[in-house]
Amino acid sequence: MHRRHALKAAAALGLATALAPLPLFASNHEDIVDVAAGNSDFSTLVAAVQAAGLVETLKGPGPFTVFAPTNAAFAALPEGTVASLLEPENRDTLVNILTYHVVPGLMPSDRVVGVRGRIAMVNGDMIRVDGTGGGVRINRSANVVATDIEASNGLIHVIDAVLMPH
Repeated sequence: MHRRHALKAAAALGLATALAPLPLFASNHEDIVDVAAGNSDFSTLVAAVQAAGLVETLKGPGPFTVFAPTNAAFAALPEGTVASLLEPENRDTLVNILTYHVVPGLMPSDRVVGVRGRIAMVNGDMIRVDGTGGGVRINRSANVVATDIEASNGLIHVIDAVLMPH
């Protein structure tokens, strides 16, 4: 079901090939979780992925594209938000937020630069992408600050804000 939505979103953006099989990156044997865990700027994201029980999923074959908020992005949330989300009773909310940062397929930066449209995320919601203003902006709230960080099972794009599903 999510795959169908993702394909519709890609077609709507004129990105019909965005989710077509692309070769994975033989040069990097680390999966998305390992790449994120190896970068201190993603320690909050890694803690959230662990608390949500998504480690095995994001270590899976994918491919996935993750819009990864930095520690500074998490720190910009209202005080107490991160601590609250990491509580076991808020796991469903945390899973929804984190899967709102994941595209089910490969979405390299060259497929969104110069394009404006919507992309289906793993949680079933859509994000708005605007790559027409000299950068790439997500939902008018997050900027993509680094792109195409390769992992064995997909890509990571670094963003400067946490995306909140509607």
